[in-house]
Amino acid sequence: MDGLLVLDKLPGWTSHDAVALSRRLLGTRQVGHLGTLDPLATGVLPLAVGAATRLIEFTRFDKRYEAVCLLGKTTDSADISGKVLHEMTCPELDPEKVREALRTLSAVTEQIPPMVSAVKQGGKKLYELAREGKVVERAPRPVQITGVELLSLAGPRVTFRVTCSAGTYVRTLCETLGSALGVGGCLAALRRTRSGPFELSQSVTMDDLKREGAAGRGESLLQASSRLVEHLSAVTLPEEFLKKLCQGQAQSGVVGPTGWLRVLNGDGRLCAVAEHTGDTLQPQKVFGPEGIA
Repeated sequence: MDGLLVLDKLPGWTSHDAVALSRRLLGTRQVGHLGTLDPLATGVLPLAVGAATRLIEFTRFDKRYEAVCLLGKTTDSADISGKVLHEMTCPELDPEKVREALRTLSAVTEQIPPMVSAVKQGGKKLYELAREGKVVERAPRPVQITGVELLSLAGPRVTFRVTCSAGTYVRTLCETLGSALGVGGCLAALRRTRSGPFELSQSVTMDDLKREGAAGRGESLLQASSRLVEHLSAVTLPEEFLKKLCQGQAQSGVVGPTGWLRVLNGDGRLCAVAEHTGDTLQPQKVFGPEGIA
């Protein structure tokens, strides 16, 4: 069983929980996610199944979220589940002032990973260290915010939409927003509505997965594995070149753009992902001349 499962994750579930459920209901150990969602968060969680797991490394997609920031409260985890560090009554805010503060988020170019994140340091995930009561120094990481929009303002709760690079911590953006407004803030709710080309409208619910998986129809929920690399340019090779490439042999004389390429057969099926240097086409991941959907 190979393909892509775009799941609408429920609150309270970890990404690992969702992977474990999918493995059980789809009957395969080969399931991996394309980027974690915290238990607090809901929404788009793309899962690669079977041969599609070999394409995960090419899927560092941008993301879009709808977030609720609770102003007037800061916590040690930067979300409402954490220990309260400071709390105050938030004054009524002018929507234009909030919009102005949100616009400043577009200038954020780096963030320090929060201690509740899954980033590894010294062989351990930061959240594992946090559970031990440890706080360690973390180096800032580059991020890019490409769009921020105010959706609503209701008392101390600011709902906004943000489009950002992979690896951006929306909880940290809420802290930054609260700081810009002078009242502090933390993440109260988060919904991922897009991950790369995969929209919430394309997702299936966890109830869908449980029903169809239990009935042995889980494969019907999968999209084509090749969707994971549709953002790469494509080159179609004749059979004699394709067979050699799929045997691991670099091929010269191939015309196409440089960089990572999707290699297709005459039927348009994905046979490999290869790097084109301009002189040679070097296979990186191969699926055989017959290819995969």
